[in-house]
Amino acid sequence: MGPPLVVVCGPTAVGKTDAAITLAPRLDAEIVCADSRTVYRGMDIGTAKPTPAQRARVPHHLLDIAEPDQVVTLATYRDHAVQVITDLRTRRRVPLLIGGSGLYIRAVVDGFTIPEVPPDAALRAQMEADERARPGQLHAKLQQVDPQAAARIHPRNIRRLVRALEVYERTGQPISFLQRTDPIGAAVQVGLTMDREALYSRIDARVDEQLAAGLVAEVEQLLARGYAPTLPAMRGLGYKEIVEYLQGRVGLEEAGRRLKRNTRHLAKRQFTWFRRDSRIRWLDVTRLTSDQVAEEIDRMIQ
Repeated sequence: MGPPLVVVCGPTAVGKTDAAITLAPRLDAEIVCADSRTVYRGMDIGTAKPTPAQRARVPHHLLDIAEPDQVVTLATYRDHAVQVITDLRTRRRVPLLIGGSGLYIRAVVDGFTIPEVPPDAALRAQMEADERARPGQLHAKLQQVDPQAAARIHPRNIRRLVRALEVYERTGQPISFLQRTDPIGAAVQVGLTMDREALYSRIDARVDEQLAAGLVAEVEQLLARGYAPTLPAMRGLGYKEIVEYLQGRVGLEEAGRRLKRNTRHLAKRQFTWFRRDSRIRWLDVTRLTSDQVAEEIDRMIQ
């Protein structure tokens, strides 16, 4: 199937992008982004998207593939990623999958995807309202129609429960039946980790840099272009906090504080997700430069 897929994953702000850009020339690789937010055009600062200078050094794929009001499903992302990886392998280039979106990475590595069933906003709103009125009823319903999916989805994971039931309502078939496994082939996965306090300091510094770089103006421009604050993309980290500020609900200092807090919470969830996968080999990068990280990853791969 060509060169193996190399995955570099880990929590936000741990240094994945800098390491990948340094690593890519060593491997004769191109970067495939695995991030649920950098797919959107015009959302650069808040998503910590690679800069134009970084992209000039190494080709990046799957950035800016959708407008903020478009829906990029897991299945859509995986189809795009597989096409890119297949093309890279055909050209004997190493596909370097980089990101912190664990489900996106899993979808590529394990071939895990879901059917192309467009989201139904009205149906989702009704199911969420039903769940608020009678907590636990969504999981109970899923147990009736798709016991296999219910066994692997936590009763409080409302988003996944709603999606599973949405697919069943629209297709008449359980999502567990429609999900397919089509592995991408050989893959090497390296996870970057860091002392927790050091990571939190990096997160705080990044938020300060984003605000200084014009995050508020970026959000203002998106709103001015007609993108509603209720869009999933605009509800993402870095945007919902600034929207609250622009709406006068909080001051800018409080918005920054919330963004730092919410980013730390995201990092915790990412750690939890990636730690579940025993195939990931971990590298502590607390005291390493990006050059040293790239060298260590290269050594681990070899």
